[in-house]
Amino acid sequence: MKQAGYYLHALSRLLVLVLCLSTSGCYYLQAAAGQWQVIQKREPIETVIEDTSTPTQLAERLVLVQQARTFSIEELALPDNKSYRSYADIERDYVVWNVFAAPEFSLEPRRWCFPIAGCVSYRGYFSRQAAYDESERLAKKGFDVMVGGVSAYSTLGNFDDPVLSSMLRWDDLQLVAVLFHELAHQVLYVKDDTGFNESFATAVEEFGMERWLSSRGQHEDIATYRERRELRQDLMALVAGARNDLRTVYAAADSEEEKRRRKKARLEQLARAAGARLKQSGRDPARWRSGELNNARLVSMALYQERLPAFRALLADCKGDIRCFYAQAGALAKLEKPGRDAALEALAGG
Repeated sequence: MKQAGYYLHALSRLLVLVLCLSTSGCYYLQAAAGQWQVIQKREPIETVIEDTSTPTQLAERLVLVQQARTFSIEELALPDNKSYRSYADIERDYVVWNVFAAPEFSLEPRRWCFPIAGCVSYRGYFSRQAAYDESERLAKKGFDVMVGGVSAYSTLGNFDDPVLSSMLRWDDLQLVAVLFHELAHQVLYVKDDTGFNESFATAVEEFGMERWLSSRGQHEDIATYRERRELRQDLMALVAGARNDLRTVYAAADSEEEKRRRKKARLEQLARAAGARLKQSGRDPARWRSGELNNARLVSMALYQERLPAFRALLADCKGDIRCFYAQAGALAKLEKPGRDAALEALAGG
């Protein structure tokens, strides 16, 4: 057995060497290795709950996950499969770190293309250091960059996604909301259209949370969830205003020095406005320091909200019938992107 293990290890190292002859090879290798590590840590949720050594708080959170998972199938028509039927303790705060990048004078994101997911506006790493190494490489090329830790992600049904220990750092509202959001990606996913995918999943999340909390009589939590949603909408409205102003700045026939000055001033204005809104809501405005704002950060924040008004309108048109909503969204997904974008803009404007 030791000799077999030695040869397997040698073969693995040879594979690493061959794949790492190209940057993309190394990237796919780390992604495969990271996903494999997560899979290896999975345990059935029932087993974890029944284990007498499991802390009571963990068992209670997993019971909540089971209840939400049943609700997602019976009331939201989300996939009845093995996703979120298992638990994995990954022993770190985040499972993946996403790298976002955009040119210094543009809000068009740097895009990366993958065999299954298509082209997306970020690149995920299972290693924090690898993510920051990539961000530094891009920064040296002149890009605005941002690295954000991710507590959960969807493999679009290609694997049986587990509930991760990183997800349990959230309160119950956020935990269930993300569960609905990630399952929505398994219902509908359009290659090369991150804004469509994330806005669709956010709409399902919002719809699901309203019904989940109502079904449990958690009326105070409904108010809390709506307050959070309103805060998010207000912040994204501030971001949208800044994005529009910055597009004008970047399109102007000014010198690069002048564009940098105007960009800095507009981002500082955004930071002050967002900080004031957060302070009003009793939240810590520290994450909105102007020094942390750049084109890459604005890109990352826009992804989840860009088409959300259109999907909310589509849900209203379907009178809250979630299957009708899925069918209508699926019809939009079949359109070529220009037609899809035009249809979504019409919905949002209507």
